[in-house]
Amino acid sequence: MQREVPRHSESSPLPVDDLHRHSLRLLSARIQAAGNGLAARVNGVLSSLLHTPEFQFAALALHDHDRDAAVLVLHAGELNVRDIPVRELCSNIQHWPKQAIEIEDTASESRLTQLANLMQSYGFKSVRLLPVGTEKYEHGSLILARTCSGEFPKEQQPGLYQAAERIALLLENSLLHDVVFKQNAGLTTLFDINAAVVSTFNVQEIFEQVSISIRPIAGQDFTCLALYDKAADAMNVRVLDVRDSVSATFCENSAPVEDCPSGTAYRHGTSMVFGHADLQTFKASHIQKLLAAGVREICYLPLNCRGKNLGSLGLAGMKPDSFPTDDMGLLAQIASQVAVAVENATSRDQIARSKDKLAKEKRYLEEEINASHNFGEVVGDSAELSQVLRDIEIAAPSDANVLVLGETGTGKELVARAVHRLSSRSQGNFIKLNCAAIPTGLLESELFGHEKGAFTGAITQKLGRIELADKGTLFLDEIGEIPMDLQPKLLRVLQDQEFERLGGVKTIKVNVRLVAATNRDLARAVNDKEFRSDLYYRLNVFPIRVPPLRERIGDIHLLVKYFVQKFARRMGKRVDTIPEDIMHQFEDWHWPGNIRELENFIERSVILTQGPVFFAPMAELRVSSLERPASYGTTLEEVEREYIVRTLRDSEGVIAGARGAAARLGMKRTTLQSRIQKLGISRAEYQL
Repeated sequence: MQREVPRHSESSPLPVDDLHRHSLRLLSARIQAAGNGLAARVNGVLSSLLHTPEFQFAALALHDHDRDAAVLVLHAGELNVRDIPVRELCSNIQHWPKQAIEIEDTASESRLTQLANLMQSYGFKSVRLLPVGTEKYEHGSLILARTCSGEFPKEQQPGLYQAAERIALLLENSLLHDVVFKQNAGLTTLFDINAAVVSTFNVQEIFEQVSISIRPIAGQDFTCLALYDKAADAMNVRVLDVRDSVSATFCENSAPVEDCPSGTAYRHGTSMVFGHADLQTFKASHIQKLLAAGVREICYLPLNCRGKNLGSLGLAGMKPDSFPTDDMGLLAQIASQVAVAVENATSRDQIARSKDKLAKEKRYLEEEINASHNFGEVVGDSAELSQVLRDIEIAAPSDANVLVLGETGTGKELVARAVHRLSSRSQGNFIKLNCAAIPTGLLESELFGHEKGAFTGAITQKLGRIELADKGTLFLDEIGEIPMDLQPKLLRVLQDQEFERLGGVKTIKVNVRLVAATNRDLARAVNDKEFRSDLYYRLNVFPIRVPPLRERIGDIHLLVKYFVQKFARRMGKRVDTIPEDIMHQFEDWHWPGNIRELENFIERSVILTQGPVFFAPMAELRVSSLERPASYGTTLEEVEREYIVRTLRDSEGVIAGARGAAARLGMKRTTLQSRIQKLGISRAEYQL
C-alpha cells in the first residue's frame, strides 16, 4: 500500500524523538543479541536483585512506541526466556506505568489483569513494576516477581529504585551513542553530497556520488531521477545507479505523469513510498523493468528548490519495508541538495544556450561593425535630403514596414539604420541581409536558419537572420532579388510573425520590424509576375525615396569635406585645403555610382595626396558634365551603361581585384555583374 511519509523538520538530519524511537529498537535488538556488552551489564544489575531470597524473577521490558506495547528483552531468574512468548507479552501489556506498581496477588489483580494472569500461569503470585527512564525519555519497566503473595518489603524499595536508575543510565548512554552516531553519519553524508554538488556540473557524476552516499543509510538497490517536463506534462526518468550489471537494461524514459509513481509523488509534492502492489498498477516501462529486476518498494523524495518542484528522487529496494520512516528526515535533506544540483545544471544549460546565442549575435554584429558602411552619419543640408529625414522621423516611431527606394550607392542602408535608431526597437539588434549577394540555395538558410542535419553540410543548428532580429529590425537589401518560392515564407513572417527553421517542425514566434530596400521598380515587377503583389503591399506600407547624388548637388561640398577628413584621419595624414576647381569638378560630375562612387574616389585621392592640399586625379573621371561627348545617352540608364563599358575597357575587362572595374566603380563584384547582365552589356563591347 502506498503511503505518504510525514514531513520532518530540516533543522537536523532526523528529529530527536524519532532518533530515540529508532535507536530504542536498535537497543532492543542489541540487548537480545548474544555476547553484547550492554546486555552483560544490564544482566549483572538484574542478577544482583536475585541475591536475596525475596525475588525469583527479574526482567527488563522496553517500550515499543509504534505499538504502545512492551518487549521483554532480558531476564534473570529460574524462568527460561523462551517460556514467555514475546508477542504474547506485547499484546498483554498495553499501558506501562510511570511510577511503581505492585501486584500483591496475581489471582485477584484487576488493573493489570492480563499481565497478572500471565505471571500467575508461570507460578508467580506477586509482581512489582518500576519505571526505567530519565526526565527526558521513558525506556520501559523493570519487572520483579515472587512465588509468594503479599506486600513487598519497604526497606527494599531504595535498592530497587537504584537498580532501575542504573539500568536507565546504561540504556541512556547507549541510546545517546546511537543518536550521536546517526546524526554524525547523517551530517557526514550531507557534507559528502554537498561536496559532490559544488565540485562539478556533470549531472551523472553528481548523482552517482549521491547514490553511493545514500546507500549506507537507505540501502537502496536502484536510484532514479524523475524530472517534470511541463511542455509534455510527463516525467523524464533516468535510472542513475544500480548495484549490479542490470543497468544496461535501463535508459532515459519519458512517461505521462499519471502512468508512473514519480508523477503521483510530484503531484502530491511530498515523500511517498509505493509497495509492490502499488507499483504493479503503473504502466510506465521503467517501472515494469524495475519490477522484473526484483524491486518490491520505491520511495520518492520531492526535489524542491527555491519554492519550485522539479520532480523527485527515487530509491528502489528489493524487499518490502526497505525505507523506514525514521530515515526520511535525512533523505529529505539529501533530496533538497539534489534539487539544488538539478537546478544548477538546468540553469547552466540555459546559460550555455543563451551564451551561445549571444556569441553568435556578437560575431554577427562585429562583422557588421567591421564591414564598410557608406558613411557614419547623415551628411548634407539640401532640401531633398531634408525631406528624406522628415520621412524617417515620421516612419520610425510607427513600427510599420518601410520600403527604401533609390539607385545603388545612394545610402539606402543608412536610411534603414536611421529608422531603427529612432524607433522603439533601438535597443534591439539591427540585422541586415543583401538578398542579391547570397546564392539562391543558401538564402533560405540565411533568412530562416536551419536545424542540424537539414541538408548536407548542416552539422550544427544555425539561427537565421529573422531570429537574430527578434525584438529588433531586419534590413533586407535588394529585396527585389528574393526568389519567388521564398516570398510566401517571408510574407508569413510579416503577417503572423512566425516561421520554421529549414528542416525543423517547431514554429518559432518572433517580433521583427522589416525595412527593405531596392533599386528595382517593384510595381513593374509585380505587373510582370516577377514579384508577389501581396508581399509588395506588405512591404510598401511607408515608402521612402532616397534621391541620387546628382539631385543633391548642394550636398557634394559637405560630403567631399566629410570624406576627406574621414580618410585623412584613418591614414594619419593632415589635409587642410580642398582647391575650388576640384570642388567645381566634383559638382559637375553626374556620379552614376552616387555616394559610394564619391566615397571610393575620395579615398583613392587621399592616398595620392602628399601634402596639406587635397589632390584628386580628376582625369580618372574621364569626362565632366561640360565635356560629355555626344555618344553619351540622354537617359540615366544609357549614361550608366556607357560609363560601365568605359570602365571595363580601362580595366581591360577585369572585374574583380584592386584594379578591377568593380573597385573603380565603387561597387561589389556581384553588384557589377548584376548590372552588366541587366543592362545587356556584352563582352565584345569592352574587350578590344
